[in-house]
Amino acid sequence: QVQLVESGGSLVQAGGSLRLSCAASGSIFSISTMGWYRQAPGKQRELVAAITTGDNANYADSLKGRFTISRDNAKNTVYLQMNSLKVEDTAVYYCNAKVHWGNYWGQGTQVTVSS
Repeated sequence: QVQLVESGGSLVQAGGSLRLSCAASGSIFSISTMGWYRQAPGKQRELVAAITTGDNANYADSLKGRFTISRDNAKNTVYLQMNSLKVEDTAVYYCNAKVHWGNYWGQGTQVTVSS
């Protein structure tokens, strides 16, 4: 079992920045990739960014250059730095951890970007 707890979601004005955090606990040594997904109202959940234990990161093409994912293995925490936020970035952001037997999800954290 893996538990994920997200934090950092907030209301921010367009152009602002936020940093999301996701702390993992439990069977953390089984985690290969950690990532962030988001789901806006009426839309499907989509990948934002993911990072492997070897610090190889990949991003949704539309978010490259604005969002940065990083991982602190000592703290079992993954971060998502979001800059130049846009209204269309408004969504619930979910942390994800991949293990060989499946996926775990956090409860989600709301990011709202106002114009």
